[in-house]
Amino acid sequence: MEHIVWDFDPILVSFMGLTVHWYGALFALAIATGFQVMKYFYKKEGLDLESLDNLLVYCVVGIIVGARLAHCIFYDPAYYFAHPLKILAIWEGGLASHGGGLGAILGLYFYQRKVKLPFLFLLDRLAIATAIFGFFVRMANFANSEILGEPTTQPWGIIFKRIDMLPRHPAQLYESIAYLLIFIGLFAIYKYTKMKQKHGAIFGVFLVAVFSARIAIESVKVSQAAYHESMLSAGQWLSLPFLLTGVVLLVMAYRKQR
Repeated sequence: MEHIVWDFDPILVSFMGLTVHWYGALFALAIATGFQVMKYFYKKEGLDLESLDNLLVYCVVGIIVGARLAHCIFYDPAYYFAHPLKILAIWEGGLASHGGGLGAILGLYFYQRKVKLPFLFLLDRLAIATAIFGFFVRMANFANSEILGEPTTQPWGIIFKRIDMLPRHPAQLYESIAYLLIFIGLFAIYKYTKMKQKHGAIFGVFLVAVFSARIAIESVKVSQAAYHESMLSAGQWLSLPFLLTGVVLLVMAYRKQR
């Protein structure tokens, strides 16, 4: 069986010196879709829709700053400590999703202080929007032929022609499918169960599901760290605290009196 050869042009359109990449378009779509999901929750629960614009700003800034700093600190610290100005060169690539998640949470914290809504209440809803956000971002990585999997002999291996001619695990697709399924599951929990009344429970399920998937999929990814890794990859080590936090949140949510 011949493997699929992926030779996708990362440029969506180029006109009069202006170039739009698929990565940027899909990232923008990720933000827009997540915003619409949050808008649905705000409408359903009678919350102030105008304040959503502020939430978007806080979270987008938090995601970009957090993702960039996490990449520099955890994946290639020696280089960025030697060249600190390169930390600002986001256009050269290098965003870590773990840091993006922490940045979004920090942005949400500052937002909730203004709107006076419970922090965990907002986190539960933002978690669902984040799952669909992650789906589009990993599809953007696939379009860009980045975050590659290890070589494989499996029939579903994909040859990323822009990189080499080795069939590889499509790790980006594994993650994007996982995030889409998590989004569907969390949305169903929100809509059809009473779990949303237990603040922190949906966010706990999100953390457990997403970072269990990350730990599993990292095992077939090419290492992104610039240094030697031991038993676990940098991505797996970074996923463990999030996974444990999810377990703690679930235990706390179900131990509390309603």
